[in-house]
Amino acid sequence: MNGDDRATVKSADRVLTLLELLGRWDREMSHTEIADAMGIPKSSLTQLLRTLVAREYLAYSALTKGYHLGRAIRRLADRSSQSYDLVELVKPLLEEITAATNESSALNILSGDEAKVVAAVNSPMRLLSHMRLGDMAPLYATSGGKVILAFLPPDMQEEYLKRVQLVPATHKTIRTIADLRAQLQTIRRENLAYSFEEFTEGIVGMACPILDDQGTVLGSINVAMPAVRYSSAARDRTAAVLNKAASAVSQQLRRTPST
Repeated sequence: MNGDDRATVKSADRVLTLLELLGRWDREMSHTEIADAMGIPKSSLTQLLRTLVAREYLAYSALTKGYHLGRAIRRLADRSSQSYDLVELVKPLLEEITAATNESSALNILSGDEAKVVAAVNSPMRLLSHMRLGDMAPLYATSGGKVILAFLPPDMQEEYLKRVQLVPATHKTIRTIADLRAQLQTIRRENLAYSFEEFTEGIVGMACPILDDQGTVLGSINVAMPAVRYSSAARDRTAAVLNKAASAVSQQLRRTPST
């Protein structure tokens, strides 16, 4: 490890120590108190505090001259707890979706560059798409992933599109960023995403986004069916069921008081 690496690790360690310090006591601390508690010079702490305040991981009160945990920390915590709320809200709806469509259904959330299944109900049909908890898939290859990607904030979406490698899962997997961009525009307009055998041979997926009252995408609900059962009638029926369920979840989230 060279000198630059050691300096980076030391800085990261100080950031984590500082966040743990303020979180442990859940109170404001002054510049001097923090420096004393961490055993570092005030001069070494100054730039670290400025950076964390600028990124909203800390907040500074000019009145008390103290620092406390900022909004960015709370947003991360809220996102984590929100995923558990979503699972509890969506589980009974997945049962209804599968009962109405006779097809497998799932709740997906963003996990890195992939969509992760966090709740699922499998079809009662003998020929079905198995949806398993913990299943991961590239955002560009599944309906549940595409709809999450389509509703990400523009800067996040652009960052993803610039770095992603479109590795084909089947011969129908989307191959170009230009085609993916065009699909994402259509998905935002129609509030519905499709995957036609793009991740699994013989399986068609359809998905709707779950949005909060600020328009932030929290996840997606999808249905996966064998391609032999897909038709215009199945498409219309499934789209109506998915839209109704996603709308019900969004409304329930707006009624749920934040803690």
